[in-house]
Amino acid sequence: MTRLAWFNSFSGISGDMALGALIDAGADVAEVRDMLRRLPVDGWTLDAEPTLRCGLAGTKARVVAADGTVHRTAADIQSMIAAAGLPERVALRASAVFSALADVEGRLHDRPPSEVHFHEVGAIDSIVDVVGTCAALEVLGIDEVWSGSVAIGHGMVDSAHGLIPVPAPATIALLAGAPTHGSDVPFELTTPTGAALLAALVVGWGPMPAMVVEATGYGAGDRDLDGRPNLAQVVVGTVAEATLGFPGSGQALVQLEVNVDDATGETLAHAIGECLAAGANDAWITPMVMKKGRPAHTVSALCDAGVVAAVAGVLTAETGSLGVRAHTVERWATSRTMHAVEVDGHAVAVKVSAGRAKAEHDDAARVARATGRPLRDVVALAEEAWRNGAGQAGPSGSISSPNEDGAI
Repeated sequence: MTRLAWFNSFSGISGDMALGALIDAGADVAEVRDMLRRLPVDGWTLDAEPTLRCGLAGTKARVVAADGTVHRTAADIQSMIAAAGLPERVALRASAVFSALADVEGRLHDRPPSEVHFHEVGAIDSIVDVVGTCAALEVLGIDEVWSGSVAIGHGMVDSAHGLIPVPAPATIALLAGAPTHGSDVPFELTTPTGAALLAALVVGWGPMPAMVVEATGYGAGDRDLDGRPNLAQVVVGTVAEATLGFPGSGQALVQLEVNVDDATGETLAHAIGECLAAGANDAWITPMVMKKGRPAHTVSALCDAGVVAAVAGVLTAETGSLGVRAHTVERWATSRTMHAVEVDGHAVAVKVSAGRAKAEHDDAARVARATGRPLRDVVALAEEAWRNGAGQAGPSGSISSPNEDGAI
């Protein structure tokens, strides 16, 4: 059984709203606190308060911290997470969230991600929100996180850098490739922390996937909004592996295609990379023969409905095609988990599915360049490291992610 959490951010999402929604859906706040206490910081409290927003009941996750003015670098926070002894999946998820934030902030402020100074996000309350959300996912046994379209407000918001537009630059950069929609609410509905949680953890975007619903939770934001409940919804449910292969039970995706007979191999390879960067789950090239015997290629991309326009634009711009075909397909993704191992002191992610371990190519290539080892040796060492530790790190301690290399 695969256990899912689908977020419906109809009034946006923030770190405390995500945490509140998961607690409202059944995550034991005492268990969440126990994991948070492993962090090498103190001076914080976490309470779950029942509340109403526009007459709809939800939970307000209230974090009170003493060090609101402390600014930490991305490296500082990653060290805190690594030193906490958190469950493997909690640590991997929390690290991924702060890595996503650091990458975006680094691009926005023109500095290496590890040197980025977090202001609001580096405060203890935000760290508790992020790690607490990852802990709540673990308490609920969530294998995959999904999300619908994300609401964003408009106007201006105060920050450590002064007034900035809504959506904040970091928020909109983090949501690149995700389905979003504007609103007439003159406030910040989705914060950088909320956007980072979705950007790092979500494996599929769109309507609620097929599942057996087990629980629903609502996490409350700080303020009351006119005419709408300031809540983020999460739906928790399960998908039985036995349902895979039966029509109607798969994930609905859109497959885009163009036929090209006048592009070089380098151009086509670049188009594939740009499709993936635009949010496609997978992209590939198929050789073919067109009319009059012309050799050609079909360039295909598989994507969620929310990124169809962006990926189609890439296909036409990069290949020069005069049109794009599209059809809906269903995907039945088998469960796979991500584990972190070390090779010569460098981290390498290993994907595991049905007992088969495969080192992630990009990580292995990075380690090969850093150590001077042949790539195939790094891959072999990483996969051997997973096999040697497989008895201690099962699927319950890792991240399920069907959109890594080898997506179907």
